[in-house]
Amino acid sequence: MAKLLLVDDDDAVRGMIRMRLSDGFEVVDTASPEQALALALEHKPDAILLDLMMPGFSGFELCQSLHSLSYTSRTPIFIISGEAGAKYREHCEALGAKAYFQKPVDFAALKAALTAAMREKQPERRAHVRVRMSVVLKLRGKDAKGNQIETSVTTDNVSSGGFLCTCPASLVKDALFDVFLTSEHQERFAGKAEVVRQEAPGAPWQKYGFRFKEITSDWVLQPM
Repeated sequence: MAKLLLVDDDDAVRGMIRMRLSDGFEVVDTASPEQALALALEHKPDAILLDLMMPGFSGFELCQSLHSLSYTSRTPIFIISGEAGAKYREHCEALGAKAYFQKPVDFAALKAALTAAMREKQPERRAHVRVRMSVVLKLRGKDAKGNQIETSVTTDNVSSGGFLCTCPASLVKDALFDVFLTSEHQERFAGKAEVVRQEAPGAPWQKYGFRFKEITSDWVLQPM
């Protein structure tokens, strides 16, 4: 049974959603947005249901945090809010939300959206096995200011479809880079990869997740 994380400070709303979804989903819920990140790490939910207007830590901030962290970046987030209007919907989608549902919730539509997200998510989880491996790479492309850069990085982990690394330069999502494997005596072109996520925004040294758009036979892990 797929597992959902529900974050909403209204006890009655949480109870209603739990009851209406219990026939097809296991629901872990909390009224505390501050606790949501820890619960997401502990339970590894298949999807997250998130209210917008909560005290202390808003749903907007939580949505952005969940989308930017590596362990939740691929988890579909569904906003369930009493706030109407296209501006909220568009803003939430820009922060990484999968869909937006206004209260009172259309549970038939929500269940259909969750079921579709589960079907999309399963192949993605199996697509590329990550291996913890330090590989020295050279990245050539443009930084967040549009300046052409060439920088060396070392991977935290790699897969047949991409890699995670710490980079001294500031990069933006969807930026495309030429990737080279480097060693003491040679440099080999591994392919072209785009930035798909950023971890810990604001830190002096950022971690970035890259996904290959083109890949050569020189990359360290090849698709099966």
